[in-house]
This record gives sequence, structure tokens and C-alpha cells, in this order.
Amino acid sequence: MSGAADWPAGLPGVLEAAMDAAAADGPFHPANSARLDAREEFPAEACAVLDACGIARAYVPAGLGGAPGGLPELVAALRTVARRDVTVAVAHGKTFLGSAPTWVAGRDDQRRDLAAKVLGGAVVSWGLTEPGHGSDLLAGELTAVPEPDGGWRIDGAKWPVNNATRGRLVSVLARTAPEGGPRGFSLLLVDKEELVPGSWRPLPKEPTHGIRGADISGVRFEGARVPEDALTGRIGDGLDVVLRSLQLTRTVCTSLSMGAGEHALRLAHEFAAGRALYGTTLLRLPLARRVLGRAAASLVLADAASLLSARSAHCLTGEMSVVSAVVKAGVPDIVQLAIDDLTELVGARGFLTEHHEHGRFQKLERDHRIVAVFDGSTAVNRSALISQFPLLARRIHSGEHDGAGLAATVTAGPVPPLDPGALRLVSRTGCSVVQALPAVVARLSALAATGAVPGRVHHLVGALAEETTAVADAMAALRPAGRDTPPEAFGTARRYERCYAGAAAAHLLLAGPGDPRRVTLLTAALERALELLRPGHEAPQEAYEPMAASLSEPAKELIA
Repeated sequence: MSGAADWPAGLPGVLEAAMDAAAADGPFHPANSARLDAREEFPAEACAVLDACGIARAYVPAGLGGAPGGLPELVAALRTVARRDVTVAVAHGKTFLGSAPTWVAGRDDQRRDLAAKVLGGAVVSWGLTEPGHGSDLLAGELTAVPEPDGGWRIDGAKWPVNNATRGRLVSVLARTAPEGGPRGFSLLLVDKEELVPGSWRPLPKEPTHGIRGADISGVRFEGARVPEDALTGRIGDGLDVVLRSLQLTRTVCTSLSMGAGEHALRLAHEFAAGRALYGTTLLRLPLARRVLGRAAASLVLADAASLLSARSAHCLTGEMSVVSAVVKAGVPDIVQLAIDDLTELVGARGFLTEHHEHGRFQKLERDHRIVAVFDGSTAVNRSALISQFPLLARRIHSGEHDGAGLAATVTAGPVPPLDPGALRLVSRTGCSVVQALPAVVARLSALAATGAVPGRVHHLVGALAEETTAVADAMAALRPAGRDTPPEAFGTARRYERCYAGAAAAHLLLAGPGDPRRVTLLTAALERALELLRPGHEAPQEAYEPMAASLSEPAKELIA
């Protein structure tokens, strides 16, 4: 790829510069994004800008010629793109999702072959869902039948699938045992360029409320023959590989929420600064400043969860069944609450499609809502979390955690290579970020006593620990009920997500108490976590005022 050999400024910096250059009168100009959105047209020119930056390297493991920064670098890169246009990030980033099963379970030769194709610009999609079945993967009807002379014959449809039409390759979950069941499905990587003409056809693009330009379509196979080595992993391992791959892709989805939230915050801040009202500007009114400051604190809270989840994939890999479900449900939820508040602040202009900022606010708001559905809906992810409640409750009460893995997770610096073999369907150690909270409370309280961090931090982290214990008590009181899970279990899962985000902020605060800006941001995030966890808790006015005052550099990550 041209223009980004070693990314001396980091991939996000390279992307930012390229998108700036393409915003003057090019594919990233807001007017162009608005036109494509209105026409439901794929953002091909914008994706070409990303190609020229070498973003595909972030989709490939470092050992196969990919980027050295692992999942944190990929999350930062797609977040940078989503900050401009969520549709473009969704359209281009799908290749990582489609490739993930091969990185997780492919043979060495399969991984090398796919890496070469992705680095060469190939688009990969992931065919999981089917018409009429939604997220019930065990109901899938697409079949892959062994051929007498070797290889597989594929029949059936996958829909709706991102990049199903534009993608050259598609990782297909197929029924390989007529009776189905957990061991009745396998994954095959299908290269459409190698199929016999007429053995497959695209299904029409579906109109969507958000991400209108994305290729949300499908593919139907009719006697499509693929070679024997198209199989990813072993026969019958399909569901296992999918669930372990989702632990990575769900974590990456947090980048879309963070980008959308930061875009919304920047637009709302610019609107408030320029809106003349009552002889002053909206930005100077106390209520508007509190809304902006609280939204910024929400984004820092979500950012802490996103950052530690991406690093956990490398440092606490065995806990990703919990962590990925928590952040996939929790980060879009926290960010959407912030966007909702900002929508009310912006008012009618937030709904205009043409006359205010080329309709950017209403577009990002529509685009973001679909993030909660990607790679398993919020309910699906909370169900996955609920199934692990008994262990999580015991671990919180005991305080047991992986100290070495946690230290590597919360400490800035390069992450070790990701070991896909360490991904587990069920965490054996729970979630160390949450379970280590009592130790963090003790250390932060000691720092507060010396004045190294604000005195209020002692109160905030203590209250967060109390809420976490209460959540563990609620988890322990619930009994697994399969499909008859009581509604209150989902409420408890939501509270646990917020405990995780708050604990992530506390860990990051402890890791950098000497940085005044960082301390201010993370203290505000802790205030916001308590507001979300404790009905009636309201942060003091001064908690969010520094956040409102810090919005002059909205293009930077809120936490370094």
C-alpha cells in the first residue's frame, strides 16, 4: 500500500491527515457524505482514501505482515474514521470481521493466504444470519455437503450481510450435519471469484434507516462447489469458532460508537458556541454547559471501557467472553444516552437533512443506532453475560483476579501478540478489571489523602465499589433459567456493564495520577458512572464544568 509504510505518526494520524485532505472538496466533505446518504450510495471514493493509507494492515495480525499495534490500533483507526462518517467505517471495517474466523481457527497456510489477499485489497464479509432466523444461528438452513471427489457443495442464502455483494470472499457458517445442533455447523471461506458462474448470485441491497450507503445485501448459493481446504477449523467447530471470533469483533465495534459520540459532541459544541440566545450564546448558559460536560464525561467513561477491552484481548485473553459482551452492550448504550442529550441541546437543527451542517447530526444519530445490533444485539450480549453470572458473583465477592494480566492491560505501552488459542467460550477467571476494584479503591483513597488526586475520588471509587458488590449480590440471587431468563437479569447485566466502565476509569486514573488533564477527565467519568448506577445521584456542577471547557480539541481521543 502506498503512503503509509511504517506510519511514523501512527495509523490514526495518517488517516486523520488523509481525511482532512479529502474533506476540502473530496469524498470526506460533509456535502458529499450527505449526497451519498440521500442516494443510498456506497462510499467507494472514501474507502479508496482508506486503502491508500494502508488501513488493511490493521485488519491483519502483525505476524502475517499486519500492523504491530493489535486490536488497540485497529479500534483507534476505525474510531478515527467513524468520527467523520460511521458509514465509511462500517463499510471498510467489515473485512476484519470477515477475516477474524481465519485468524482464530485457520491453518497457517490459510492465514498466510488470506493475509496476502487482505493486504492486496480484497474485501471479506461474514455470512452468519439467514432470512427468517435472525440471530438464531442454530436454525441456519444453508448447507455444505461433502462431494464424493473432495470439496463441498454449498446451497442456501445468507442475509442480511454487510458487503455481501461487494466482497470477494465471504466466511460462511454452514450446516454440515443434517440434524444441526452445536456440533452441526462448520465455517467455510468462499472466494466468489473461484466459483463457477451461475452457482451464486447477490441478493438486492436492503434500504436501511442508518448507514444507508453500506452494502447491506445478501448472497445465495446454488450448487456452489468449493475446495476441501475452504474449511476453517474442524468439521463441526463452526459455532465455537464464531463465538470466539465474536469476542474480537464485538470489541472492535466500540470504535464505531466512540467515533459517532465524538462527532456528535463536536457538532453540538460548535452549535452552542455559535448560537446567539438571550443576549449571549448558548454555550455560556449553565444548562447547556452541563449537558455538554456530562456528554463529554459519558464519552470518557465509554472510552475507558473501550480502551481496556481492546488491550484485554491481548493481556486478559481468557476473559474476553465476559469483556466483549460487556462492552458490546455497554459502550453503545452509554454513547447513545450522550447523543440523546446532545440531540435535545441541538434541537430542531439536529433533525434537518440539508440546512444545518449538511445534516451531519441526524445522519450520525441514525448511523449509530445500528451499532447496538451488529455482531449480536444488546439482548444477545446481555444473555451471554447472564450465563456467566454465578462465576462473576463469586469472583467479585472474593476479589480474585489475574494480577499480571491486569497490570499489562492498564499500563500504557505495546501489547503482546494476541493468542487466539487463549480465547475461551466461558471465562475461568471472571473479569479482573471489575474484581480488582477493592484494591484500586484502597490505593486511590491513599492518593486522595495525600492530595495527589482530588479528595472526591475517595468518595467516588468507594461508592462504585459498593454498587459493584450490590450487583454481585443481585447476580448471585438469580438462578440460570435458559430461555426463561427474568427481565431483571438484563437490568443487572446493564448495571454490571456500567460497573465495568467505572472500574476501567478507576484503573486508568490510578495508572496516571500525575497527569492533571487525565485526572480531571477520569474523575468526571466516575461521577457519570455513579449517576448511571444510582438513581437520584447527581454530580455537582463543578464536576462537569472542566469537561465543557476542554472541548476546544474535539478531534483528539479523550484519553491518551
